[in-house]
Amino acid sequence: MFKILGWIIIGGIAGWIASLMWKGSGSGLLINIVLGIAGGIVGGFVFRLLGMQSTGTWGSLVTAVVGAFLLLWLRAFFRHTKKR
Repeated sequence: MFKILGWIIIGGIAGWIASLMWKGSGSGLLINIVLGIAGGIVGGFVFRLLGMQSTGTWGSLVTAVVGAFLLLWLRAFFRHTKKR
């Protein structure tokens, strides 16, 4: 139970940080949480491909922020490609 709560808290913070980096403001609590949790999955996958591993709360947060930022970048890339 506490592990899931930790995912939600870290996901919310990571999504918020990535949103701030991307567009200068957050995207709302629910979107930030979903973005951060999905970012943690994507970031973990990318870090494993690069032979890296995150440890502890700060490592998880950095991994989730990197993954969330990648998701935001991919979303913008595909939205831009569709307009052509």
